[in-house]
Amino acid sequence: MRTEISSLTSLDSTYTGSSYSPSTLDSAIDRAKAQLIRRQSQEGYWVFELEADCTIPSEYILMMHYMDEIDEALQAKIANFLRTQQSTDGSYPLYKGGAGDISCTIKAYYAMKMAGDSIQAAHMVKARDWILAQGGGARANVFTRIMLAMFEQIPWRGVPFIPVEIMLLPKWFPFHLDKVSYWSRTVMVPLFILCTYKVKARNPLKIGVAELFVTPPDKERNYFSHVKTPLGKAILVVERMGRLMEPLIPGFVRRKATAKARDWFMERLNGYDGLGAIFTAMVNAYEAMDYLGIPPDNEQRRIARAAIDRLLVINEDMAYCQPCVSPIWDTGLVALVLQEVDRHERDPHTRQALKSALRWLAGKQLKDEPGDWRIRRPNLAGGGWAFQFGNSYYPDVDDTAVVALALIQADDQAFAENIDRASIWIAGMQSSNGGYGAFDADNTHYYLNHIPFADHGALLDPPTVDVSGRCIMFLGKLVNQHPEYRAVIDSCIDYLRNEQETDGCWFGRWGTNYIYGTWSVLIGFESAGVAKHDPSIRKAVVWLKSKQRADGGWGEGNYSYHNDKIRGEFDISTAFQTALALLALLSAGEFGCPEVEAGVNYLLKSQQADGFWEDESFNAPGFPKVFYLKYHGYDKFFPLWALGRYRNERLAAA
Repeated sequence: MRTEISSLTSLDSTYTGSSYSPSTLDSAIDRAKAQLIRRQSQEGYWVFELEADCTIPSEYILMMHYMDEIDEALQAKIANFLRTQQSTDGSYPLYKGGAGDISCTIKAYYAMKMAGDSIQAAHMVKARDWILAQGGGARANVFTRIMLAMFEQIPWRGVPFIPVEIMLLPKWFPFHLDKVSYWSRTVMVPLFILCTYKVKARNPLKIGVAELFVTPPDKERNYFSHVKTPLGKAILVVERMGRLMEPLIPGFVRRKATAKARDWFMERLNGYDGLGAIFTAMVNAYEAMDYLGIPPDNEQRRIARAAIDRLLVINEDMAYCQPCVSPIWDTGLVALVLQEVDRHERDPHTRQALKSALRWLAGKQLKDEPGDWRIRRPNLAGGGWAFQFGNSYYPDVDDTAVVALALIQADDQAFAENIDRASIWIAGMQSSNGGYGAFDADNTHYYLNHIPFADHGALLDPPTVDVSGRCIMFLGKLVNQHPEYRAVIDSCIDYLRNEQETDGCWFGRWGTNYIYGTWSVLIGFESAGVAKHDPSIRKAVVWLKSKQRADGGWGEGNYSYHNDKIRGEFDISTAFQTALALLALLSAGEFGCPEVEAGVNYLLKSQQADGFWEDESFNAPGFPKVFYLKYHGYDKFFPLWALGRYRNERLAAA
């Protein structure tokens, strides 16, 4: 074991080492474990709430008015929730404590107005004044402007030209559905129909938001002022030419394209889990089905609406809508946590919880089902897991690596086929640069992020270090029995080395942020057999220790996605990031160093009476800089994982 030079000069001067006994550690672990097991469903899975910003609950209200399907009691509860989330300056941020976002604020304002809030109410005045100070409704992002166009609040020239004929473009064309991410495909295809036919919301109360515009929408000429790059401006010229030529599109071509778009999304409706199992795609599909004349009593349409409603979290006085649900991800991670905690305990209750969870997970593996990932890997056998309860077209390698690792660690021959399928699938999904995207291989057509539609900059699913780290975390457990995976692992390690930042950390695409990315890589390196004295690991350890806060914890805010000069920093410590830092350091062989002791002490001191921890902050990006999430389970099971790993290291060293 090698320990870096201590950075404890940043810690409280009163810190003198561990201030707890083994019994205190055991008690903390037992309380958290018992509470976690109590949260398990009868079927064997765990699922925690997945909260996004106020865009999603606002869009739920907007959908009800679009369709004239207004549930006033539910609407009132969502409006109650929206009012509680407003910042003091009147805006709505993308994550708690973040800067106001104009698009989110516009949608929240519009939703509350639809729910009956007077525009003279104090919170509405503050929101409106803030929106106008940012330039008004014309400065909203593309998706918000499309909503405004459907509600007849801006002209259709204020949104990009996205004709349904895109469905007929050949694969060699610069833009093709196969070249964008899964979430982009599922959102865009029904949206092509809505935008092509300039569909109008029913909006039974005829509520508008003209007061949110500095220049009257019909006179506004700068809807695309955000397009700054030469490539973006060139594409915008082509887009405008296409709009002028639209009347020349033959009717039979439009009908053919519309039918292809309809068939594409109807084939992927995904039952009660919905198109892509994500809210925005599900709503677009539901509204497109309505436009296409599919009647309300049609079973597919009825199920499509029910799928949306399954995302609601309804409490006594408030309600909000989740962007999706995360049962396979949550259950896979909890299984890894309980396996770590139970490595030496062999507690029958824990073993039973694990047995139930792993059987449920094994039954969710996707094998021979059709999936969009097959477009790039047509000869690869299936073997992945999705993120949600059901999403058969879209398994992802991240969930697959986590679940398959839990199955390996169960040491149960009953899971041999599951593990074999998963390993073949993950090895086959590697991108050409050695890394892994989440859902597709080599989804790297970066120029597409310059098209006017892609002002969110999240049209693609390129390889990322956090997903790649977990892939070798899994494959590293198999390489002794399957030496054919050595080349896959080595290629991925080379990719990860090339992606390391100059200060030693790694960027976290799917969790906040550099602490998450660094943890992801270091656990992968450990499993893959990278030596603890490797320079990349040593550099990462120095970085992690340098970011420890005075109270012994670690924290990182989502602002590090906007300003990487504050990577690994926050104004408070969080249980989630403290746990990640501890797991990373322990993976790097740092048991016994003062920083680990101080981090463990922080977790023990911050544990609540019920056995869990509670962080207020959002802890993951859906899309960096654009959309953020709070996994409500992360502050409950990651600290337990860290304490369990620490205790096991302590026992091994005794």
